[in-house]
Amino acid sequence: VFILPLLNSTSFSSTVTWPNKVLKVSSCVSARVSEVYFSLSGFPVSMSVLQVHFGRWLIEGSPYVILFDIGSAAWNLDRWKGDLWQTCSIGLPYHDREANDSLILGSLIAWFFKELTDNLGDKPNVIGHFHEWQAGAGLILSRSRKIPMATVFTTHATLLGRYLCAGNADFYNNLDKFNIDKEAGERQIYHRYCLERAAVHCAHVFTTVSQITAVEANHMLHRKPDVVTPNGLNVKKFSAMHEFQNLHSTSKTRIQEFVRGHFYGHLDFNLEKTLFFFIAGRYEFSNKGADIFLESLSRLNYLLRVHRNDVTVVVFFIMPAKTNNFNVESLKGQAVRKQLWDTAHTVKEKFGKKLYDALLTGTIPDMNSILDRDDFTIMKRAIYATQRHSLPPVTTHNMLDDSTDPILSNVRRIGLFNSRNDRVKIIFHPEFLSSTSPLLPMDYEDFVRGCNLGVFPSYYEPWGYTPGECTVMGIPSVTTNLSGFGCFMEEHVSDPAAYGIYIVDRRFRSPEESCNQLTQFMFSFCQQSRRQRIIQRNRTERLSDLLDWRYLGRFYIHARHLALSRAFPEKFKMDPMAPLKTEGFRYPRPYSVPPSPSASLHSTPHHSDVEDDDDESYDEDEEAERDRLNIKAPFAPGAMPEGKKKQPGESGN
Repeated sequence: VFILPLLNSTSFSSTVTWPNKVLKVSSCVSARVSEVYFSLSGFPVSMSVLQVHFGRWLIEGSPYVILFDIGSAAWNLDRWKGDLWQTCSIGLPYHDREANDSLILGSLIAWFFKELTDNLGDKPNVIGHFHEWQAGAGLILSRSRKIPMATVFTTHATLLGRYLCAGNADFYNNLDKFNIDKEAGERQIYHRYCLERAAVHCAHVFTTVSQITAVEANHMLHRKPDVVTPNGLNVKKFSAMHEFQNLHSTSKTRIQEFVRGHFYGHLDFNLEKTLFFFIAGRYEFSNKGADIFLESLSRLNYLLRVHRNDVTVVVFFIMPAKTNNFNVESLKGQAVRKQLWDTAHTVKEKFGKKLYDALLTGTIPDMNSILDRDDFTIMKRAIYATQRHSLPPVTTHNMLDDSTDPILSNVRRIGLFNSRNDRVKIIFHPEFLSSTSPLLPMDYEDFVRGCNLGVFPSYYEPWGYTPGECTVMGIPSVTTNLSGFGCFMEEHVSDPAAYGIYIVDRRFRSPEESCNQLTQFMFSFCQQSRRQRIIQRNRTERLSDLLDWRYLGRFYIHARHLALSRAFPEKFKMDPMAPLKTEGFRYPRPYSVPPSPSASLHSTPHHSDVEDDDDESYDEDEEAERDRLNIKAPFAPGAMPEGKKKQPGESGN
């Protein structure tokens, strides 16, 4: 059951009022209740009504959810602040609404678990898994009140780490040098930091989402994580290998249509030899690595021009920023493209009918007679409509802070304005993608499938879902060894680059060296043939097994078993030093030739586009089977820590 705060109350059709309390989820289930009012013990009746919503979460699996309406309990905030101060000497300022909301939720959660455990008795045993500092107050209060339950706390990123990296601090080289209390106090988040640190030290088991975040947490929060619990994805496997390749082709065609409109009048590059790169996520210019990405694009543009490469790279920046409307030039471009398509379709229909009639009579028509003067006039007008006197816009929207926007400022610095001579074109889309957009009507998933490479050279990325999503969809990506995803792939894949995971070293190299490495990765990718890119996409998609919750869920199971053994040592026995069995996941390097010519860049000439299939020894089925053998199955069904007794209805895992 998920317990979440409800910030905005919504009405439900079914309402039931109990005189005292609702204690059991099963009672709500049997009564089919979606909205519940109940009173808190120890308060006057006029002040003790709390609103709670119970139902199903509308996601895959439809888990049960309990939503606490924290607004209905805000009247007791001052009393709960006093309880928190008496319990652990943490004071919350009145102006920090997020911290106040977290305390209200935490107090309600602690009360809920107290009532729950009192009524459940010894079984079943309760595990509370708390995520992030906003849920930390509930864990702190539950432990201080000695509620008989096992607790797990997971941090997806340390609070102070985000602030320091956003301020361009040399974070990883100074982890052991920061004065934590001073840094938190200067940023006026000391009370939040105290909540986070107290929750970390109160939890029976502390986990983080990656090894790099574990190092960070050890210094920032002064506790080494007990378990690393990587983030997973619900992986949809295709019955045939060609299915996701077909989806890539379909989505790529839709992106090409957008590019035709955006670059009308300057479409002097071959779209069949155009690669689509992209970066997406929150607009954190330095944390997300957009700074070194732009610098690397400038260097990539230089290399492509010097080597007279006929490949063009169109780069999309999908990061939400403040805008007031669509760019008029962008809208006009799509209108011109549609008008040209309609014109071509009209002429094609007329041309086809005349050709059909001529062939029926057994004659080859005179091509000059098929198209009359009106047809030529229509086509000439269409050609003139594509002429423009300005360069294609860099951004698709009107920016509110155009002069100070970090991306646009750096685009001006490096001089990539989408001119004809540039082999690298930039499109900044400062909104998240939507299938209802008049410019680029695509959902994010479809857009990613149509691209060739995702580039995420993040400086601060505790996990990094974006490269993981690319991997699941069979799209190669660039990540770093400062992201949790990059560290995870380095640990489990013997040669990540051969499987479409390019890892930039941003931890042990200078920014200049990291920028050069990223440039080389992208330049090598541009030199691949179409067949090599197809082979690489197949390999990338096979890595999706590593990111499936069916595999990564074992880390959560291990953490919860460990929490039970620490909370109830008399009932659950488990060796806390026993390592989680995760060996056997490293992929071997593919036996076929590498997908990138970078290994032999200076010794062999670049191959032609026309390739002989016999040049490469490659058996996709054999390689896929070899890869599957290197993924070890999750814990065997029924495997449980020694001494754990199954409760009624409990599964083996």
